[in-house]
Amino acid sequence: MTGLIMRLAGPLQSWGERSAFSAERDTALFPTRSALIGMFAAAEGIPRHDTAALQRYAALEFTIRIDRPGVSLVDYHTVGGGQAKDKTAATSGGSRKGAAVVTRRHYLADAVFVIAITGPRKDTARVADALHQPHWAPYLGRRACPPDEPLLLRTDAADPVGELLHHVPLSPDLARRAPQNGIVLATFLWERARHQAPTSADTLTVQDVPHSFAPHSRSHGKRRLHRTEEKLPATLADSPLSLHRRLVDYATKEGPS
Repeated sequence: MTGLIMRLAGPLQSWGERSAFSAERDTALFPTRSALIGMFAAAEGIPRHDTAALQRYAALEFTIRIDRPGVSLVDYHTVGGGQAKDKTAATSGGSRKGAAVVTRRHYLADAVFVIAITGPRKDTARVADALHQPHWAPYLGRRACPPDEPLLLRTDAADPVGELLHHVPLSPDLARRAPQNGIVLATFLWERARHQAPTSADTLTVQDVPHSFAPHSRSHGKRRLHRTEEKLPATLADSPLSLHRRLVDYATKEGPS
C-alpha cells in the first residue's frame, strides 16, 4: 500500500454535504469523500453518469490533517431573472418560474487541509497521473474555487499517514497555537480508528460516500470518521523559509518517503 499526499488550500472552498440546488448551499467543515472522489473522477475524464466507474476508488482511504479550519463565509447569490420565463434558470425540480433563483452559498475562507490518500499502488498511481494531466481541472468543491499550488505534494509516499505526522510542512500560524516542549497540536480525521479507536477520539457520522454522481439521481451512503488531536513536531512549522518554499522543496524531494 502506497499513497499520495495532497494539500487543499485556496481563498475559498465549499464541500457540500447535504444540500442539492436549493436556497441554502451548505459546506462541510472538511473535504468530503464524495468531493475527493469526484475530483479524481473528473481528472480521469469519467462522466457523471458512469456510476460503475466509482468502484475503482472504493479501496482508497483518506486521512485529513486540518492545518487551518478556515472562516465561515456566506454569499448571497442570484441566478437568472429579468428574462422571459423560458430563458431563465430552472429550479432543482426542473420548473421555471421566470424570476431569479436566490441562493445563499456557504464557503470556508482561507482553510488548509493536507490529505493522505492510501490504497493499492495501481489505484494511487492512476490517480496521480490524472492529477498531473487532468481531463477536467480540479477545484475545491465548486468550479469557482481554484486550488493553490502545489496541489499534489507527493505521489510515491510509502507511508502517507506517517508523512502527515512527521514530515509535511506546517503553516506557521499552527505553531503559534501555544506550542509546548517542541510540540504543536493538529486535528486529524481518520476513516479507520487509529490504534484501535482511542478513547480520546470523537466519532462522526457523515453521508458522503458517493453511489452515483448522475445529475438527476445522485445518491450517497454513510461512513464514520474518528477525530483526534495529534502531537506534531514544532520543527514542521519553525523555519526561516517561507511556507511555499518549504512545500515546493518537500514536493520535489526525490524518491519515496
